[in-house]
Amino acid sequence: MEANRQKTNISRSARAQLNFPVSRIERFLREGNFSQRVSASAPVFLAGVLEYLTADILDLSGKEAQASGRKRITPEHVSWAVENNKHLRKLFKIDSKSVVIETPEPDED
Repeated sequence: MEANRQKTNISRSARAQLNFPVSRIERFLREGNFSQRVSASAPVFLAGVLEYLTADILDLSGKEAQASGRKRITPEHVSWAVENNKHLRKLFKIDSKSVVIETPEPDED
């Protein structure tokens, strides 16, 4: 009787209790040629980090909108929220030098 029972498909996002799409993030990591291999936990972790950052920015943006007497969050509120938070400002700081140093390709002799 148990052979007739079908297994229900549960997404990796649901298993990790995340709203961000883990499978889509994995696809972007694979197609982006960042590495030859991508571990099974890397897209789950990245989805969790992105979801946390998004929730934090939306929370701060909502507070900025409320402080300015608005009921809707505008792009200006998001910008003000990032600029007024020292950790987010440091994270999104625009710098002229690259974070990743390019390594020269070896000569094929």
